[in-house]
Amino acid sequence: DGNTAIGLGAIYGGATVAAWYPITPSTSVVDAFEKYARRVRIDPGTGRRNYAIAQAEDELAAIGITIGAAWNGARSFTATSGPGISLMSEFLGLAYFAEIPTVLFNVQRAGPSTGMPTRTQQSDILACAYASHGDTKQVLLFPSTPGECFDFAAQSFDLAERLQTPIIVMSDLDIGMNDNMSPPLEWDDERKYDRGKVVTAEQLEEDFDFGRYLDTDGDAICYRTYPGTHPTKGAFFTRGTSRDEYAVYTERGEEYEQNMLRLLRKWETINEYVPAPEIIPCGADTGTGVIYFGTSEESSKEALDYLAEDGVHIDAMRVRAFPFNSEVKEFIEQHEQVFVIEQNRDAQLRTLLMAEFEFGPD
Repeated sequence: DGNTAIGLGAIYGGATVAAWYPITPSTSVVDAFEKYARRVRIDPGTGRRNYAIAQAEDELAAIGITIGAAWNGARSFTATSGPGISLMSEFLGLAYFAEIPTVLFNVQRAGPSTGMPTRTQQSDILACAYASHGDTKQVLLFPSTPGECFDFAAQSFDLAERLQTPIIVMSDLDIGMNDNMSPPLEWDDERKYDRGKVVTAEQLEEDFDFGRYLDTDGDAICYRTYPGTHPTKGAFFTRGTSRDEYAVYTERGEEYEQNMLRLLRKWETINEYVPAPEIIPCGADTGTGVIYFGTSEESSKEALDYLAEDGVHIDAMRVRAFPFNSEVKEFIEQHEQVFVIEQNRDAQLRTLLMAEFEFGPD
């Protein structure tokens, strides 16, 4: 199924592709995309559709189609919920290791297993941050309002192509299915797609030193080509096995290590692009801080207001992305005690903060 799905994805290159398998509460993402695409993604002169929607046979095929379409030059995405994340993890590892732009919307629901499909939760944090076997790290965005869902959705495609890695937008049922009041959404008509480091046929003709996994700029992000860009140069295939800088298969330990360390260095570059946290000082001298994210924002703010009325003043920070940047670390280190508000049993964001910054439980 997986190989077939990637092949199907390649067919849809050049358009915007949505590949999905229905699952509560993420189905509305693709339903809404289809409604808008029928209105705004049809060429007025030819009537040609500049989009494709593929309902796959399962979640594995859906993410495979998404990866195949992105590898072929399309902007593509899929949407799912927790059980789908479990099934998509192997393909997410392929996209991470082969460095293929991939956008995934995870509308979280209560788990584990089937859990409560119509109730909200923030319990896929660890499953998404380290999705797949082996050493992987996936980029997460945490919107908390309809407006941020809109903004982060657009930004996720630019990030995926600029950084050549999966971007997982971590929504949840509360914002994904319920009605929310929102200021009008704003779009800049002058905005241009960021397609990242894509080499053209003309550059290849000029003897561009092309190595699919060659870090020529020092930022750990390599140059890529769309398949078929040039009849004899560039990249035509991709695979998830170990390779050298010129995409030649290898099992030599030194070359494998070099590639894995480059991917780790790329994590530092990614840190410069993802949304920074929002810090809300309480305006008083305090040694206490609180961290929250996503749809916990409104209830957290309300709780802080009640505490302030009782004379308990707490600085707040809303985390908006993973990897965490230096501001997150500094906020924690500046306070004697930090509370983390999240909608899950096992304190997953707290666990992630401890792991990434090597903080102790205290």
